[in-house]
Amino acid sequence: MTEKSKAYIAAIAYAFIIGLSFMFVKMTLVVATPLDTLAHRFTIAFIGATIFIQFTKNKLKIHWRDITRILPLALLYPMLFFAFQIFGLARTSSSEAGIIQATIPIFTLLFAIVILKERAKRVQLVFICLSVIGVIYLLVMNGTGAKTANLVGSALIIVSSIASALYNVFARKLTQHYSLLTITYVMTLFGFVVFNSMAIGSRMIEGTMGEFFQPFLHLDFVLAILYLGILSSLVTSYLSNFALSKIKAAKMSVFSNVATLITIVAGVLFLQETFHFYHLIGGIIIIIGVVGTNFVGVRGRINKKA
Repeated sequence: MTEKSKAYIAAIAYAFIIGLSFMFVKMTLVVATPLDTLAHRFTIAFIGATIFIQFTKNKLKIHWRDITRILPLALLYPMLFFAFQIFGLARTSSSEAGIIQATIPIFTLLFAIVILKERAKRVQLVFICLSVIGVIYLLVMNGTGAKTANLVGSALIIVSSIASALYNVFARKLTQHYSLLTITYVMTLFGFVVFNSMAIGSRMIEGTMGEFFQPFLHLDFVLAILYLGILSSLVTSYLSNFALSKIKAAKMSVFSNVATLITIVAGVLFLQETFHFYHLIGGIIIIIGVVGTNFVGVRGRINKKA
């Protein structure tokens, strides 16, 4: 098996894990609060990352200066990204959240143009506008219904996507100075400390500290939080970066859209979520915009090399 074949297998595995993660988040919210879920998720992830480091040949050497340089990015991801995502998922369906988060590559390109002064073709801008129209269409259609929570949830998912896009832009320079393992470990540690502090602090104020570990009495929650902590938080980092080392980033982003399809299917089949016709229309518009943006970018680079 060639290295490129392994990369495509890794990309497919990444898409499936990410696609199913929304469903598992919804499962945890049945018996746990959003803050408790985040705390337990990053506790599992931190334990997993620490165990992994003990068995790897590459030992981490982290100084306070390194931590202070990585922490500003950690505010965007994982803190803001996961916080807005989970509170958004508490108010909207996993399938709709998956559709909206397919816009992350679009927001990333927009911020790269504005912040990094990168150039984009006019056709790319057309496809960007198409994806934005798709998101606006979903928000408008949600606003026509009686459930205000759906509109709020969609808005929170959009903010989560923007946080992820900003991280993608600002992380480009950081990855040139630090290894993936170092950045991942510091961010996981940050998520572990912050979300546990917030969840435990909230429980202490409410006088309900005894309920903090109660979700672990439910087998569904245990399985879901292990999936989110180990597979969705740690394994996907390895899979995506291995794939990116062998195939172009534009091709990898297409697999992210496969994750959106898996999220929709999982939500409808396993969570019995209602999937409206306007979800289909909005999803198609968004994905055409994302794929079109990436295709134009790849084609342009190929022509330039030729």
